[in-house]
Amino acid sequence: MKLLLKWIVMTIAVLITAYLLERGVTVDSFWAAIVTALVLGLINAVVRPILLVLTLPLTIVSLGLFIFVLNAFLVLLTSSIVPGFHVLSFWWALLFSLVLSLVSFVLNRIIPV
Repeated sequence: MKLLLKWIVMTIAVLITAYLLERGVTVDSFWAAIVTALVLGLINAVVRPILLVLTLPLTIVSLGLFIFVLNAFLVLLTSSIVPGFHVLSFWWALLFSLVLSLVSFVLNRIIPV
C-alpha cells in the first residue's frame, strides 16, 4: 500500500512539474505520467547506483555537481523509453530533474508516505 501511495505521489509530481515546464517538457496523458513515474523510479533504483559508482571520480572532482548532469541524462533516458513523455533538450531535462525534486519534496511533506 505504501509503495502504491509513493507511486501516486510521484505521478502527481511529474504532472505538476510538466505543467510548470510546459515549454520544454510534455506529458501527453495521465497514463503517460503513471508510466513515467514508474520508469523513472526503476531507473533511479537500478541504473543510478551503478552510474554513481562508475562516475565517482568525476563527481568528487566536480564537488558533487556531476550528479545533476547524471540526473538529467536519466530523465532523457526515461523520455526515450516512455511514449507520451517528451523532453526537448538536456537543459530542460536538467531543469525538470531539479523542479521534480522540489515538487516531490513538497508533496511528500504534505502527504506523508
